[in-house]
Amino acid sequence: MNFTFDHLVHFVEKPDEAMAILKEKGIYAVEGGRHENRGTYNGLSYFDLSYIELLSTYDRELVKKTKHPQHSFLATVVNDQFVEGFSRIAVRTTDIEGAAQHFRDKGWIVNGPEPFSRKRPDGTVIEWQLLYVGDPEGGLELPFIIQWKESDKERRKELIGRNMIQPHPSGAVFSHVAFAVHELEKTVQKWSSLFGLTAGEMFIDESLGAQCQMLELRGGNLLFSSPIGDGMVSNILKKRGEKPFQVSFSGSQSSDVFELFGGIYKIG
Repeated sequence: MNFTFDHLVHFVEKPDEAMAILKEKGIYAVEGGRHENRGTYNGLSYFDLSYIELLSTYDRELVKKTKHPQHSFLATVVNDQFVEGFSRIAVRTTDIEGAAQHFRDKGWIVNGPEPFSRKRPDGTVIEWQLLYVGDPEGGLELPFIIQWKESDKERRKELIGRNMIQPHPSGAVFSHVAFAVHELEKTVQKWSSLFGLTAGEMFIDESLGAQCQMLELRGGNLLFSSPIGDGMVSNILKKRGEKPFQVSFSGSQSSDVFELFGGIYKIG
């Protein structure tokens, strides 16, 4: 199976405020729209077809009372008690039924696919399917799988035409998402096998206080980090458990690291 990084879910209370701060930092972001009858809405920041979804709720009670499939991203948001921060990532495929069988064959928990849609501010509707995969052993939640109704080529053309994909004033290019994990080697081996990804060499990142290893994924790499003592990754594990915690960008002529509503953004 071939997979591509699709997006990172960043749950925030006020997407408008988050978008305004990102724009101040030279990162272009736009209003997304509402997920009708699901109680959520979003803002979006695209880096070609890879993007950050600034997800929030317009009806929290609806979100809480709706029965969400096991291992769905909304189940994660509810279980996290709507705490702001990075929640999950999504990877996309062009064969979601084949992906479902792929995960079943490996003995994983599979729910879906199920259809979704979102109404844009101009009233147009976009559609996709989602597949949820669970690890029987627990731990770091796996990406959820998405298949868009349109092809990548069609989506890119439309999003550029709608001014949703635009060059970022900072020059930022999507690089990778970092995850805090307890068992580095085990997690990397598991994700590498499950998604068919190549692992880089292990290294120490003193700024994170962690041993790290990268998995190469088209559209956005995945960096896994386990603590080697007290430090950022150790604190994240104590506070939130195994989660994505930082998104990094390359291509900028200047460097900046800032925290935004529970997530860390690193430019340059």
